[in-house]
Amino acid sequence: MRPNDPIADLLTRIRNAQQANHEVVSIPASMVKIAVTHILKDEGFIKNYKCIRDRKQGIIKIALKYSEEGKGAIRNISRISTPSHRVYVGVDSIPFVKNGLGISILSTPKGVMADREARQLNVGGEIMCSVY
Repeated sequence: MRPNDPIADLLTRIRNAQQANHEVVSIPASMVKIAVTHILKDEGFIKNYKCIRDRKQGIIKIALKYSEEGKGAIRNISRISTPSHRVYVGVDSIPFVKNGLGISILSTPKGVMADREARQLNVGGEIMCSVY
């Protein structure tokens, strides 16, 4: 069964794998999921990721990041804008997550990007999720 909200599915799989202390989680690939995963890697919330092409959709394998005490690098990952309730913001209204310790991931006319990059490029968009 295909999920109605693929971004929520991505976030839930990451959240569940981290709570179960898995090292790697496999997720069906899409261009938006790859973009979100790339941002999570750039911001230091995951170790690494790899896109595996197959004859179907493809798979993203994500290596999760943990501290030496065994706590996950991602404390909270939540979906903000859903298919039934879209949340759009202008560049002046992009929220700071945990006073800048976390990030918001936005879908903008210039692509999927983190909140810091959106402020630098002076673009707003749809807030997809927040991570800290």
